[in-house]
This record gives sequence, C-alpha cells and structure tokens, in this order.
Amino acid sequence: MPTALLQDRALITVSGPDAEHFLQNILTVDLEALKPGEAKPGALLSPQGKILFDFLVSRVGENGFCLECRAGVADDFVRRLTLYRLRAKAEIAKADQGLVAISWDDDSTSSETDSSWLVDTRFAGGAVRRSYGEAVGEGDLAAWHAFRIAHGVAESGEDYQLGDAFPHDVLLDQTGGVGFRKGCYVGQEVVSRMQHRGTARRRVLLVSAEAPLPAPGTELTADGRPVGTLGSTSGMSGLAVARIDRVKAALDAGKPILAADVPVALSIPDWATFSFPEASPAGAEDA
Repeated sequence: MPTALLQDRALITVSGPDAEHFLQNILTVDLEALKPGEAKPGALLSPQGKILFDFLVSRVGENGFCLECRAGVADDFVRRLTLYRLRAKAEIAKADQGLVAISWDDDSTSSETDSSWLVDTRFAGGAVRRSYGEAVGEGDLAAWHAFRIAHGVAESGEDYQLGDAFPHDVLLDQTGGVGFRKGCYVGQEVVSRMQHRGTARRRVLLVSAEAPLPAPGTELTADGRPVGTLGSTSGMSGLAVARIDRVKAALDAGKPILAADVPVALSIPDWATFSFPEASPAGAEDA
C-alpha cells in the first residue's frame, strides 16, 4: 500500500470522565457509534448550522478522544472547545507534534492489521488507514491527493471554506459525519430540517475534463450563470461544490458547464445515496 506523511494536520486530545458526554452534546458525529480502531468524520457547527471546524475523531483508551484537524485552525478549534466545556470534567490539549501518516489502496482487502492504524471510515472497505505519531517518510502526496479526489471525499481549505458550508453540502450526511438519531448538538435544528425536508441542493460532485482544470476556487458556469465552485484538482479530475438543481437544468437544456473556459462533466460519487432532481423546477437556476 502507498503511504504518505500529512504535514498540514494537527491532533487535539479530549480526555476525562465527561469527555464523551461533552463532545456528544456539541459535535455532529454520533460518538456512541464510534468503534475502537475507527476514524470518523465530524464537524463543530455554528448555531446557524454552518461548519466551523471539520475533523476525524477516534477513541484513545477508555475515556479519551483524538480529533485530527487542519493544523492552521487547530488553536482556534481548541479555544472553541474550551468555550463549550464549562464544568465538564474533560481536558483539552493540542499535541506538540501532530504527526499523521496515511496509507491507501483501491484493494479493499488490505493486509494492514497493525492496531496502531485507524480505518478512515469515509472510504469504503477500509481502503484508507491513518496512524498518529509514526513517521513513514514523505511518500507520494500527489498520489494521495488524486486518490481522495477520485473517491469524492472533500476537505475544508481545499474544497470549501469553513463557515461557508452546511454538512450536507460536503456530504457529511453521506459519510457518517452526522448522527441523525442522536440528541441535540450545536446547529442540530438546521441540519435536521435540511435532512427531513430534503432541501439540500449544494453537493460535492466529481469533476472531469479533457484538459487540465484551472485553479481551485474557479467558478463553474452554465450559459454564463454560476452553478458551483471548483475545489481541489488533480490534472483533469477534481471536486466541486455545486447546485445539483442548476446542474440538472443545464444537463436537461444541453448547455455545457465550464470551469473558466474548460468544458467539464459533473457526476455524483458512486457511493453516495442522493441523486439529481428528477425534474428541474421552473426558475430553479435563479433561486
């Protein structure tokens, strides 16, 4: 299996007798469903339901959790967690060295059995594993980048900006990053309303082209109207957060979708359970 060392990640530990109760009440992910040896996605939201911080969470011992996040936002994340802690018996700390190693393979029957490696549950079949505190050399970061894009897994910073996306926009509802059967958490009312009303219209889509894609952040347009924004890219493949109703309207009308001047095709990741709208409602592209 190829490996790589992710230099832009940080590790935050939350431990103590109240750690699980404290985190369960503020984060989107259902910690009761988190098994040892797993790293599950999740988010801490604003009261309006927007993602303030995204992360991968795993268990550490009996009463501890490790939150892996982007290094650039880790200090702010610690401050926000501390703000919510109040009287909970939980210690919050950022690791001095957030060493994150990753291994991946399209073969879901991976032979990796070392208990120090965590299964990244965003990818089917245990195809991706992560290890904390173990150096593996630089590895092939470009290959990892391409693998993540090919599997439709979005991450903040590269694919969307924190404070600008709902969990549904970036498929946290699809990857187990939202616990719809758990109790309340910060921003829960907005997320539950989107789920039960089926009003999520912005979604992560796969992007493909016959020429190299332009820079992340490039607007996607159809007939001169915006339909989404290009995220991370790898050659002629990439990810985008796009309005699926506007994409469907463009497809129905036979209008090309462009990233700058590059024609692109947009598709839903094959593991996702949502679909394009059956019919494009009148005026949807203007909504």
